[in-house]
Amino acid sequence: MTQAWRSSLEVWDIESGTARVILQTPMLIEAPNWHPDGCFLVNGDGRLWRVDPGEPNLQAIDIGGLDRCNNDHGVLPDGRIILSCHDGTGSGIYVLEGDGPRALGLARPSWWHGARGKRIAYACARGGDRVVRIATSDCDGQGERVLTPGRAHHDGPDFSPDGRHIWFNSDETGHAQIWRMGSDGADAAPVFRDENVNWFPHPSPCGRHVIYLAYPPETLGHPRDANVALWRMDPNGGNRRKLLDLFGGQGTINVPSWAPDGSAFAFMRYQPSAPNKA
Repeated sequence: MTQAWRSSLEVWDIESGTARVILQTPMLIEAPNWHPDGCFLVNGDGRLWRVDPGEPNLQAIDIGGLDRCNNDHGVLPDGRIILSCHDGTGSGIYVLEGDGPRALGLARPSWWHGARGKRIAYACARGGDRVVRIATSDCDGQGERVLTPGRAHHDGPDFSPDGRHIWFNSDETGHAQIWRMGSDGADAAPVFRDENVNWFPHPSPCGRHVIYLAYPPETLGHPRDANVALWRMDPNGGNRRKLLDLFGGQGTINVPSWAPDGSAFAFMRYQPSAPNKA
């Protein structure tokens, strides 16, 4: 009898060009991070979970009284877990300390996406216009700098390994494309342009690759349960190649998911419904 699954946590190996399954579960889980200790972090059912590849199952992480964790979470350079959670005033960013989660002093809504050195990068809406922009701050939430204007949707920021650039997606040219700018917001420009709707670029820690998620043309936003593809390119935008077609979308690679050495990355694949028993 085939076990029903909704979510499949998988790893793509760059050298072999193959994927292997880490965990399949009937629960909807999203947005894997590759923890420096070799385990994975995912969110599901409003909580944060740990998956040990040696004994693959969902192990709940204590996030205190938070119960609406979304798929924007990860690990800071100092090893602390950072996560975004909703409450009545919108998404806030929290860091897990020894005595529980601590909210950063950032306006809401804010959605964490990346970290390098002593800075974090996140998407946010400011000024009451609800337009999503890219901002950075210190890891304690101080010194916020909003880097992108409010005339388009900018999302999914992630730092280059050297911290000099921020990769992100923007629909400023008509539909979501992959962009890059200086870490101070200077020289923002699309890295390439094509007909696909492209989201969530993630440069590898080794500096050799960038992966991103491609939706079919005319897709609106970054929906769940869609036919999508994972692509890889060089940091200059060249040598673009499709790695894998899959059923995924929202939750597949929202946040950084590379192995620390850049040899592989984690992603989520989904089924629209549980398969029939066989």
